[in-house]
Formats: sequence, structure tokens, C-alpha cells
Amino acid sequence: ALRAQFEDRLYRTDYRPDPARTGELRLGLENLSFFQDNEFTGAVMPGYTLPGLWLQPKLTFQPLDNIRLELGLHALIYHGAYEYPNYSYRDIASWKGAHFQHGAHLLPYFRVQVQMRRLQLVLGSLYRGSNHLLAEPLYSPELNLTADPETGFQLLWDAPRFHLDAWVNWESFIFRQDVHNEAFTVGLSARVKYNAPGAPVHVYTPLQATIQHRGGEIDEVEQSTPVSTLMNAGVGLGIEGNTHRRLLRQVFAEAYLLGYYQQNGNLWPLGHGYAAYAQAGVRLGANWQVRGGYFYGKDFISLLGLPYFGTVSTDREGGIFDYMRTGFLMADYSRPFGKAFALGAQAGAYYAAPGTLTLADGTRTPAKAALSYTFGVYIRANLSFLLKKFGKRQQP
Repeated sequence: ALRAQFEDRLYRTDYRPDPARTGELRLGLENLSFFQDNEFTGAVMPGYTLPGLWLQPKLTFQPLDNIRLELGLHALIYHGAYEYPNYSYRDIASWKGAHFQHGAHLLPYFRVQVQMRRLQLVLGSLYRGSNHLLAEPLYSPELNLTADPETGFQLLWDAPRFHLDAWVNWESFIFRQDVHNEAFTVGLSARVKYNAPGAPVHVYTPLQATIQHRGGEIDEVEQSTPVSTLMNAGVGLGIEGNTHRRLLRQVFAEAYLLGYYQQNGNLWPLGHGYAAYAQAGVRLGANWQVRGGYFYGKDFISLLGLPYFGTVSTDREGGIFDYMRTGFLMADYSRPFGKAFALGAQAGAYYAAPGTLTLADGTRTPAKAALSYTFGVYIRANLSFLLKKFGKRQQP
């Protein structure tokens, strides 16, 4: 799949239990250290820098071939930051939590996973982020660095010609008389494979949707934050040419039709919209990818995507563009060091040419096209140490 080499090495996790580790109690440490510099200009979004890391120390126990348990902590640290909000790193209603954590943003990490033939059932901490294989306008890869772990329930199905990932990420829980909305995101990412992925020419269709609901029946939220349901969906066609040559390993392309719909509520000023998105690229050698693409959106809002793939300005409060046209070019480098470490770097540019900008007070001004740049360096570590080997138990 597109971006697979870069994201497999840095962001994704193999979710299949390993029968060879049955009966093992292991101490694990996952870490992603990053330095992301976004030199953004224009009226779409302001620039910013992300220097930091996240850590996940955890205990893993696999009592049976098909059951895996994990317990630990997730810690997010930005260099130079001293306190962090307890909750809501992705705009959960208007509630941000009344208390702060100091030193690091800490959350519990717990996962129960059961495999039944081709089906994986996951409760607790989900296989998140780029594991969902969502198109970039529906999910910004930068969230692999900054977002809280997704927690809730997940179904994963793998067959030779079909892959399914369905999940519920519960982001904000409420008790009686709480003064904030509950919020959860439902996601669906399916891929129909028309032939084997390793074939000289592989063709597939991705089907994707994200739905965020904000409401609740037992809270006491004021009418200024009513129940709302927001939806993104996309259908596409992808093709990969696998040459397996030393220099040119693969040629790939993808195209999507995307939609946005606000089923109820007034959280966003637009009720519905559409977009088209396409990208293509090449894999060069063992470590390089170069890709470019184009996005056009009309009244389109992405729930989890970068604002360059939408018509809402995050630089001008309440600002809406008539349309958004964005071209981009990215160079990705990733290199593994053994099984436990990987180094990555990414550099790219966005050329955004939006339509007229309408502000919240109704003022309309022409929006100038602007060229922006992004650069990042990443190091991932995924260590695992055997603490004790128990006798293999019989599976019922």
C-alpha cells in the first residue's frame, strides 16, 4: 500500500499473536522520538514545531496461542513543556479537563486480544493510527506522534482477498451531571484485493469511514454544545506495480472520492461537502519513497486530517474557504536497524490555492496561494525482554 514501507517501520504494529511466544511473560518498551518542523504560511494553518517523544513501557503475557494480554503506561513528552492537560488532545467538544499533569502526559495502557482463526478481537488499547490504513485526508500521519492512544473495541479480519478494521475509540466518558459531552469515534477501513499483493500488478479498492458522535443522555451540557454527529467517508482505487528491481522497487497510485456530512448539531459551519484526492509515487531501493498528489475539496471538512485537505482555516478563527486546492510532494526515507530499531526522515512541500475566505462575521477576502514546507526526523525503538517462560497450557 502507499506509504507502507515508511509507516510499517515507524508507526505500525504487527497485531497477530506469535505462537512461539505462548507462555512467555515479557517486558517491552516501545518508543518513538521525533522532531517535526512545519514551516506553514498562508491563511490555511499556522506553522509549528513538535520536539518530543512518546514511551510505552509494558508487560506482555500470552497464556495461549491465541490470547495476548498487555499492561503498561503511555507517556507523551514535549521538550520544554512542564504541564499537560489531562484530556482532549483532539478537540473533544469544548471540555479540556479541569486538572493538569506535570512532567509528562500519562495514560494507562491495557489490551486484551483474542484471535479466532482470521478474526482478532481487541478490547482496551487499540491498534491505532496508521494501522487503520486510512487515506491521508481522513487521518493525518502526524497524529502517530501526538494523539492519545485509542481505547475501546476493535475487530480485525484478514483474508487473502479482504482486510477489515472496525473500531470504536471512546474519547470522553461521562457520569451523571457531568458538564461536558461524551465523545466517541467509530471507524471502518476495508480493502478489497482483486489479486495477490505481491503480484506484478496488484489492484485493490479501499472503503473507509470515520464517524464522531458528541452527545450523551445523562450529562448537563448547556444548549451551546448540543448533540452532533460528524461523518467522513471515502472510496478509492489503488494499483501497485511490483518490479522488484534493485533501484526501482515499486510504482504505485491511488485515487479517492471523499465525502463529509454533519448529521445533526452545529459544531461546524458546513453541513456537507465532497472532495477528490489522488497520489502516486515510486519506491527506490530499500529505503526511499517519493510521492506526490493533488486534493480538491468543496465544503469538505476532515475530522482527523491535516487542514490542507479541507476547507476550514485553523489560522483565521471561524474562517471557511469556498474551496481548497492542494498539491504536495514528499520524500520519505526509512531504514531499519535489526528488528528493534528504525530511523526515518521526511521532507515535503504543500502548495495550497484556496478560494475566497469567509470569516465568522461575514467578511469575504481573497485568499492567496502559498507554498509551505515540512521536515521531520524520527527514531523508533521496540524492545522486548523475556522475564519468565511458563509451561504451555492447553487451549480449550
